[in-house]
Formats: sequence, C-alpha cells, structure tokens
Amino acid sequence: MFIRYVDARKSWILLFAGLLGLANALILLDQGIQVTSTSLFYFNASFILSFLLFFIWRFKKETKYAAALAALQEDMALDWMETLPEPGNGLDQMTNDILREASLQFKRKLSDYKESQLIENEFTASWIHEVKTPLTAMKLILDAQPSDPEIRKIEAEWLRVYLLVDRQLHMTRLPAIESDYVLELASIQRLAVEEVRELAPWCMEKNLAVSIEGTDVKAITDQKWCRFILRQLLTNAVKYNPANTALMIVTDVTETGQVFLDVIDEGPGIQPHELPRIFDKGFTGENGRIQNAATGLGLYLAKTVADKLGITLKAQPGQKKGTVMRMIFVEPNSFEAVRRGAGE
Repeated sequence: MFIRYVDARKSWILLFAGLLGLANALILLDQGIQVTSTSLFYFNASFILSFLLFFIWRFKKETKYAAALAALQEDMALDWMETLPEPGNGLDQMTNDILREASLQFKRKLSDYKESQLIENEFTASWIHEVKTPLTAMKLILDAQPSDPEIRKIEAEWLRVYLLVDRQLHMTRLPAIESDYVLELASIQRLAVEEVRELAPWCMEKNLAVSIEGTDVKAITDQKWCRFILRQLLTNAVKYNPANTALMIVTDVTETGQVFLDVIDEGPGIQPHELPRIFDKGFTGENGRIQNAATGLGLYLAKTVADKLGITLKAQPGQKKGTVMRMIFVEPNSFEAVRRGAGE
C-alpha cells in the first residue's frame, strides 16, 4: 500500500523537490547571500526530514480508511454497508455515501431482475404444464396402435419433444431445488430401469440393445432429481450411439464403499482435450458440432443437479472407444446425516 500511496502522491514529491532545488539555486546564485556548505547541508537535511515526517504522518492518516475498506472486502458480509469504516475526512465520507448509494441501486436492480425472472419462470412452468396435456393425449393415441410401424416412428419423435419439455420444466425448478427434493433410500438399478423404459421408443428406433448389469445397490438420494441426471446421461448416450449397437448400465460399489452407476455407450467418445469442459454451459464439443444435435445444456444441468445432491458426476478418462459416464453416490453422505438429525 505504501508504494501505491507514493505513486499517488508523486505530485507532492515533485513539488517539494522542485521548491527545494529552487531554494538551493537562489542561495547559490545570489551573490548577496553568504552560506557555508555546512549550513546548506543542514538546510537541505532539515527540509527533507520535515517532509519525510509529514509524508509518513499523512500516509498513516490517509490510508487508515483505505486499509479498513480492504479488510472489509476480504471478509464482506451481507450487511457490509453497516460495517463501513468511519470516515477520516470529507472525501472518505463522500466515498461512504457513494458506496451506500451504489449498493442500494444494485439491490433495486437485483430485486427487479429477480421479480421478472420469477414471473418468467412461472409463465414457463405454466406453459409447460399446458403443453403436457396434449402430449399426454397424443401418447394415449399412440399407445392404442402398438403394431403400426409408422406410429412407432411418430412415438420416437414424440419422445424427443417430451424430453425437451421435461428438461425445460426442471430448469425452471432448478433455483429452488433445495426446497423440492425428498431424501430416501432408493434402488439405483430401479431408477435406471424406469429411465430406460421411458427412452424405449428411441432405443427401438435405433435398434439399441440396452443391458443393466451389476449389483442392485442402494443409496440415499432424491429419486426425481436423480432420474433427471440419469435422463441426461442416457439421452446423450442414445443420441451419439450408432444404430444397431449396445448401451450398458452398470451399478456396483467401489473398494472404498461408494455406490456408483456407469452409463457406457459405443459412440465416438470424448476427445481428451474436451474432458475438462464437458460440463460447461453451452459447450457442445466436436461430436455435437458435427451432428448438429447438441445444445450444450444436458451435461451442464446434470452436473448442476448432481452437485446439489452430493453426487459426483464425471467422465471416465482413457476410453479408446465410446464414453463411460459415472455417477458416484457417497455413502454415508451429508444427506444421510441431515436425515438422522431431523429424526432426532
């Protein structure tokens, strides 16, 4: 801070140096003034010492407020306006007034934005619920003609529309997920079976063989949001899997006692340099751009929900072919502790 203060007060230093130099020049050039070299030395030394003492005093006084602001920035609470340091002079008071006004303006804009966002989310949720009614009716009509191959093609397209609508609905609920989930002990294989059943028309269209292997493990999670994560992983797997291939789901327990679920496909896989970015919002990757079928939202939403549920979501590296996406349920996890605490 001292260096920055010196840099800010360069004009002071230059003014002092100029005035001192001018005084020395007048003394030396004026023939009427007789001064010995010792007196000139004491003259310069006294002026320089006086300036240094003045400079140090001003540094301590003027940086006290700035240091308090810096400390407040490092440990800023929600009520930081109430903890602003006491101003040392009129300029410090002006700074306090500006900070308070800026904070109030920001809170007003944030409140307006949240209100508009809430209205938009409510409108979107309402629209989705309205759309689901004709979609449900269409599904009943499609199920009434199970043997018609053309109807099965329409059903596959219907499923894609339904998945997009369902994902949008979950996106509107995502900000309030903490107040929406219900924690319970669930069979991970059963959740996988239910999602595979939902995607059956799409799998049949591409003639994908889907197998579920491993141990019927259980973990504490929210079934609805856990299925949402699974849905994004399976949707990606079905989308990029070539026709007439296989899709595998494996559930088991690691050596450290962690329950996991792997979704294994035979698609083109993920490039090694893309692995750190696959969960970034809007990232589509090389395969998504080639097929022009990716939105960059599926894995981002899955990772966002997984983080909130305490689920570790990652792509297994080192795959020569296909992709292995793994969900790890830590057991026992923080949610189990929360449930035990609530029970007590």
